[in-house]
Amino acid sequence: MTETAEARLKRMRMRSWRRGTKEMDLVLGPWADEHLAGLSPDRLDLFDRLLEENDQDLMAFILGQAEPPAELAAFLAEIAEFARARLQKG
Repeated sequence: MTETAEARLKRMRMRSWRRGTKEMDLVLGPWADEHLAGLSPDRLDLFDRLLEENDQDLMAFILGQAEPPAELAAFLAEIAEFARARLQKG
C-alpha cells in the first residue's frame, strides 16, 4: 500500500519530534512544523533521507564538527540557520 501525502507528512513530522535525543528534537521538530507542508516532492525526499541519519551524526553536521554528505549539506545548513535564529529570538 502506498503512503498518502498526508500520512507521509504526519510520519515525517513525528520522526522530526521523536528523534531519540532532545537536542535533535528541538532542531528538527520546529523546522518540520514550519516547513514540511510547503516542501517540493524532491525536498521531501531529501528530508526523508536526512531523517535516516543518526542523531549524533546530524548534530555534528549541524554544529560544523563533521562534514555532512554532499547531498544533505545545503539542506542541513538551512535547518541549522533556522535553529540558530530560533535560539536568538528565545
